[in-house]
Amino acid sequence: MLIDRGLETIGRYFILLGKVFSKPEKTSVYYKQTMRELVYLGVNSIGITAIISFFMGAAITLQTAYNTENPIYPAYLIGLGCRDSIILEFSSTIVALILAGKVGSNIASEIGTMRVTEQIDALEIMGVNSASYLILPKMIATLLFNPFLTLLSIIIGIFGGWFVGTQIVGVITSEQFIYGIQYAFIPYYITYSLIKTVVFAFLITSISAYQGYFVKGGSLEVGQASTKAVVYSSVYILMFNVILTQMLLT
Repeated sequence: MLIDRGLETIGRYFILLGKVFSKPEKTSVYYKQTMRELVYLGVNSIGITAIISFFMGAAITLQTAYNTENPIYPAYLIGLGCRDSIILEFSSTIVALILAGKVGSNIASEIGTMRVTEQIDALEIMGVNSASYLILPKMIATLLFNPFLTLLSIIIGIFGGWFVGTQIVGVITSEQFIYGIQYAFIPYYITYSLIKTVVFAFLITSISAYQGYFVKGGSLEVGQASTKAVVYSSVYILMFNVILTQMLLT
């Protein structure tokens, strides 16, 4: 029974994706929708991304400093540890988990509300591909903007580590921290982080849209769908984080 339900869910998910990526009826309408979603899902997420990145960079720097107090460890390891932690894991995976809560819940609740108020049924009656019209602009917006959020998170996170570590607490000098950031830098790490970001953006948008699109009932069920969207998105982000790390870094 559980296996049958899982197979049914997977089938409905991929059928929905097929409808989403079908040819748009009117490109100009999709363009306007995409621009709106870029602001709603992307630009509006800059604030929370910047705040969390700053304090996480500061926390990583302080934790690294307190765990490398032994004099045999060179001080520049603090900057190096901050850089690699933020680029490899935080700015892609942790920020994606945060966006799953903010963006994913918004997508699921918006589409779910349209479903229970029969707005989606009205679109279908008018001959509009509701799945493509409602989901594709959101998907394009997150796929385009989330890499920018990741790069912004990397910059602000490293700056937060430098500012707190050198100017506030003084556990390391500015020269040592900057040397650590530059030491043995591998540019591919940025590419790796951006690849993960694009995959995570697709998972957040598609899973959340699925939960909202197939909701049944009323406002209570919309809330439950929103919760499921966040939970399932987070689980799949962590699962694909392991898969992509194995594929791209080994």
